[in-house]
Amino acid sequence: MPWSITVGRFGGTAVKIHITFILFLAWIAGSAWAREGLSAALDSTVFILLLFLCVVLHEFGHILAARRYGIKAPVVTLLPIGGVASMQSLPKDPRQELVVALAGPAVNLVIGLALFLAWGSLRPGEFAEIDNPHLSLVGRLAAANLFLAVFNLIPAFPMDGGRVLHALLAMRVGGALATEIAAKIGQAFAIGLGFLGLFGNPLLLFIAIFVYMAAAGEAQMSASAQALRGLTVGEAMETRFTPISMDATLAQAVDALIATAQQEFPVVDAFGKPVGLLTREDILTAVRKHGGDEPASGVMRVGVDSVRPAAPVESVFERLQDPKAPALYVTDAEGVIVGLLTRQALAEIVLIRSVRPDWRFGRRA
Repeated sequence: MPWSITVGRFGGTAVKIHITFILFLAWIAGSAWAREGLSAALDSTVFILLLFLCVVLHEFGHILAARRYGIKAPVVTLLPIGGVASMQSLPKDPRQELVVALAGPAVNLVIGLALFLAWGSLRPGEFAEIDNPHLSLVGRLAAANLFLAVFNLIPAFPMDGGRVLHALLAMRVGGALATEIAAKIGQAFAIGLGFLGLFGNPLLLFIAIFVYMAAAGEAQMSASAQALRGLTVGEAMETRFTPISMDATLAQAVDALIATAQQEFPVVDAFGKPVGLLTREDILTAVRKHGGDEPASGVMRVGVDSVRPAAPVESVFERLQDPKAPALYVTDAEGVIVGLLTRQALAEIVLIRSVRPDWRFGRRA
């Protein structure tokens, strides 16, 4: 996520803080200082930092549960509204999805109960006035964790309760319909939350917008996966493309960019085997910095995956979600490129099948 600062790495997962979180923390401290002075500002800052440490532990609950099923999460990002773990994928088995979804709230529940036992009591005021610096820090932190455990189980995407609802529905009606139902419930919840935010709490409006967009995104992702189901890479790939020789200059790459409507250009060796990838943005960025005689291969992307035409699109779809991989090479048995699998090509297929779900595409290669 842009505008994020890495603060540590644990077990292969980078923990990042988004710049908006730092601004949020400064706003909390400044507001407390203006109301009650330096002591209140320090208390509020410490409380928020400890609370977001619990949020990180919450996300690592999800991450550790997902690792049991072979799913990795390279990054956790802290935002003012909470933490976001960027997992490579979600479990396909609803039972596994249920375990991963419940793991985060379970961490907050354990932390809250442990703090409650350590403090020895939990007064109602600590639930109602979590931001009150005159109440016990430990008690407020215990109350906040118990609140997070309950709040996250509200059955609305993208909160954990939405994942729990999706997993339970998927066991009964299948994944596609489960996503559609859970997304609609999430959007309805967001509308209700936004309505409450109109009565003086702008943060609720912000959360409502985030929840609504996330629920809509889940529905769109599910619809896309459904439209691509059953297709092979050979049926979805682009076969009319212009490769760029690895000996080509940047000027020749610009000529190819102008002559075609392509966004991605495979760089190939003398045998037609891909050695790198140039995108439209890569070429334009290089033009700003270099002359036309510079080798185009000097700015190409390496490490792009190759796939075979017979592979199911579903099996490679998630690889195209990586910002560093805007396209995948499609190669034959000898490793010669025969096509490109691009996001644009898949978007066109989704669009066609949205109006004609039964449309069949010709098998190629």
